[in-house]
Formats: sequence, C-alpha cells, structure tokens
Amino acid sequence: MQKVSFKTDLYIGQGATDRLLDFKDKQIFIVTDPFMVSSGMINAITEKIDKSNTYTIFSDIIPDPPIENVVAGIEVLNECDANLMIAIGGGSAIDAAKAMKFFGQKLGTVRAMPFIVIPTTSGTGSEVTSFSVITNKEKAIKYPLITDAILPDEAILDADLVKSVPPAITADTGMDVLTHALEAYVSTKANDYSDAMAEKVIQLVFTYLERAYKDGNDLEAREKMHNASCLAGMAFNITSLGLNHGIAHTAGAKFKIPHGRMNTLLLPHVISYNAGLTSDFGNNPDNRAAERYTAIAKLLKMPASNTRLGVRSLINAIKQLQKKLNMPTTLSECGVSRTDLNEHIAQIAEGALNDGCTATNPRTPTETDVSAILEKMLA
Repeated sequence: MQKVSFKTDLYIGQGATDRLLDFKDKQIFIVTDPFMVSSGMINAITEKIDKSNTYTIFSDIIPDPPIENVVAGIEVLNECDANLMIAIGGGSAIDAAKAMKFFGQKLGTVRAMPFIVIPTTSGTGSEVTSFSVITNKEKAIKYPLITDAILPDEAILDADLVKSVPPAITADTGMDVLTHALEAYVSTKANDYSDAMAEKVIQLVFTYLERAYKDGNDLEAREKMHNASCLAGMAFNITSLGLNHGIAHTAGAKFKIPHGRMNTLLLPHVISYNAGLTSDFGNNPDNRAAERYTAIAKLLKMPASNTRLGVRSLINAIKQLQKKLNMPTTLSECGVSRTDLNEHIAQIAEGALNDGCTATNPRTPTETDVSAILEKMLA
C-alpha cells in the first residue's frame, strides 16, 4: 500500500503573486537570499503585502545553507513572533526556511503557522516537497531532512520572477529538474501517478529548457520550466529519488559544485549503471530500469527498438542537451583534479550509500560501484 497526497495549494500563471494581497493583519517572517534584497527583486513581493501586515526579512542565506544559518534564522523568527512564514528564492532559501520552521517548532519556540513558498528558480521543486537539504560545513556533508512536517501549505509560481535568472543557472536548475523526473520514473516506489508527472516533466524539459536558456524573456518557456520543476517535485515527493542524488549530495559538498550541475555530470553514468549497459558494472541491459529508460526514449520519439538502443538514445540525448547548454561534462572541467578525487572518493562512496535517496534506486550499489562512476566522471 502507498499513500499519495498533495498538501500544497498551487497558485500559478501570470500575476500569481496577487495571492499575497489576500492576507491581512499578519506578522510575516520572510526568508530570502541577499541577492533578492540587493537587486530590489524583493520589492515585487513586498509591494503585494497589504499595509495592515508587518513583516521581517531574514536574508542572511548562503548557498547550501549550513546548520548555523538555520539556527540564526530561528533566533530572528522567535524575536518577531510571526504567524505567517514566506520563503522566497531558490533551493537554499527554501530549504533553510523549511528547517527553521521545523526545528523551531521542535524546540517549542516557534508557533505553528501557514507556510508559503515562492520559488525564483525553476529547479528544486522544493515548494511541494517534504525534502530539505542542510549542510555540515565542518564535515562537508549534506544532510537531507525528510518529513511531511516541512511541506509548504501554499506555493506561488509566477514566471515573471524567473525571467532574470542567468543562463548558467537556468541550465543547472533545468537539468536538476530532468534528474528529478528520471530518478522518480525508475524509483522502486514509482507508480502510475508519479509516472504521469515524470513523463510530462521530461517532455517539457526537452522542449523548453534550451529556449529558456537562450532567451530568459521567453515567458512561455520560463512558465513551462517553472511548471516542470514543480511537477518533478510532486513526482519525487511520492517516489523519493535515487543514486544520482545520493552521490550528488556528498560529492557536491566535497567539490563545491552547484547541485544541479553535479547531478547533470552524474546523470549519463548513473543511467548506464542502473541499466547495466556497460561491462564495468555487469552487462545486463534487460532489467526493469533499462525498460523504463527505454520507455522514456520512445516517449521522446528516439530510436528504441530494444533496451540497449533505447538507453543509449536517452543518454545521447542528455549529452546533446548538455552541449547545447554549454555545460561541463567531466569533473576535470569543474576543476576537480585526480588528487582531489583520490582524497574524497572513499568518503563520497560511503556518503552515497548512507544517503536516504539511494534507498529507492532501482539497482543496489556498492562502494566499488560508486567509485567506478566517479572515476568515469573525471576524464
């Protein structure tokens, strides 16, 4: 038996931020990142807040938010005695806000309150998931926090807020969306509901990501990728993820590579591993994962007369998309040396096997498998 539920109400389309006009007489705690404030983008949100409300902005958010960042936010949250919380920004701001609310309530210092998320990137899908990732800077490890208690009550998806996202970040976050969908599709917990969303996401990414990358003002492409990000979040919130994210959480922290880019580097290699495509991992293409990847290749109208061809077609399509987005395809291109890899490879392999996302991977990996994937990524 599986439970499928969608707690978060979505407000979508142009002018979706008008939803904020409905709130009156609230004490609002806003979590965002420094760029939103310094660039003035935060004004697009605060101007929609009715004058009967008061608000406090906490913008001391850094990428891959560490535990200390969360603690600092909880202290400010306590001081302002908020009864409505809004997170605005990319994955870091949203993840930090989720953790602040969760741990603040666990400590008994923060009251229960409505939680609204307004994403300004199209990547994490965090506005509809029970996932948050917090970093231990000292150990250079990312810890996933997974609980329904951090699911937002509402998400506001307004494509106007992502028009100014730079091309490189558009590429990183967009490929993160694709990784979410593909991992959800081959997850051991996949079902008809998650499949329907994952399939749609994959089609949207291959149709609109390059357009959004080339022209940030292409509002149709931006809106489609924003929707794809949210749908992918809904899909993997049902299924969890897989080895791709399991490795990325630790490797990204060790090598200081942005999360979406780290996922993208891994994706062709993890697909090949899951499908048993190469002799390095045991040549066994006729398994469930290979069949699932082949189904995606067929959905995208790629050559897929058998599983080997279908998997290769999908991998080639991903590589072609990486090239169109001018993304690095090796760890070396990201500044990772052989010495760096040798220093961290054992810890990354151990971290990947212990990561909660790896539990639903279609193939059960070993430390040797993870090390082999990383070795393939270096060149």
